[in-house]
Amino acid sequence: MKMDRLIGILSLLLQRDKVTAPELAEHFEVSRRTIQRDIESLCRAGIPIATAQGAGGGISILEGYRVDRTLLTAPEMQAILAGLRSLDSVSGTRRYAQLMEKLSAGTSGLVPGGSHLLIDLSSWYKTSLPPKIECIQQAIEQHRTIRFTYFSPKGESARTVEPYYLVFHWSAWYVWGWCWLRQDFRLFKLNRMTDLTTGESFSPRSSPLPNLEPERIFPIKNQVTVLFDPSCRWRLVEEYGADRLTVEPDGRLRFTGGFPDAEGVLSWVLTFGANAELLEPAELREQLQDVLRHTLSQYGREEA
Repeated sequence: MKMDRLIGILSLLLQRDKVTAPELAEHFEVSRRTIQRDIESLCRAGIPIATAQGAGGGISILEGYRVDRTLLTAPEMQAILAGLRSLDSVSGTRRYAQLMEKLSAGTSGLVPGGSHLLIDLSSWYKTSLPPKIECIQQAIEQHRTIRFTYFSPKGESARTVEPYYLVFHWSAWYVWGWCWLRQDFRLFKLNRMTDLTTGESFSPRSSPLPNLEPERIFPIKNQVTVLFDPSCRWRLVEEYGADRLTVEPDGRLRFTGGFPDAEGVLSWVLTFGANAELLEPAELREQLQDVLRHTLSQYGREEA
């Protein structure tokens, strides 16, 4: 908390010619004595701060050290503010917005209230996701392992991971770290984790940045062709874009695309019900027929 306050005081001093101790105490909701200790800390850090007593006095930074506030333009400040607000949408707090208020103190002209850019990174998992992010952030900062149960198409497993990066990609949150089980760097989706806790300390190893190319994370193994009823156009455009579609003479929509696994193809096609017909590949079409026959037999037994 003290470091945040020191950054805020320094920001004020850089952007205003002079400020008084009572003003700083009121702004940061601390005593004047605390402000005096903060000013002493800044001086020890090498910041050339001058104080003047009496009428017209106050605290200021010596000329020559002051940063030109025009280094950041209004659009740049608005972009920073939008980015910080987006982080608050994940954590459910105002931590980053408050930091921005400190950094922009005294420059209200640079950060107008009517910013037109809003970024909301929150998900459907607003209750479960923020505690996981907070836990992993602390583990990264403290170089502590994280332990959790992980659910994947191959089943569930207990994992211990040395975390290095929190990643927001493909509209979801992931952690990138060294997996003790696989003895390699892996990407784990936070929504697939349960029973998340922190473990022992570890010595950080050299960590490469995660390669987030879709072809590497989700290698294409199945090229499919599906015919859809025209009523499905909005969903296909939303999920894959209009360039994947061609219109057949009868009005149906021909979709071509790649999928990483057969199960994903079948489950996706089934969500469209009778509005989709899987044409290719032939082996997946046969698998889908088997699934439908098995499903029909299940419902038939219930009726019997």
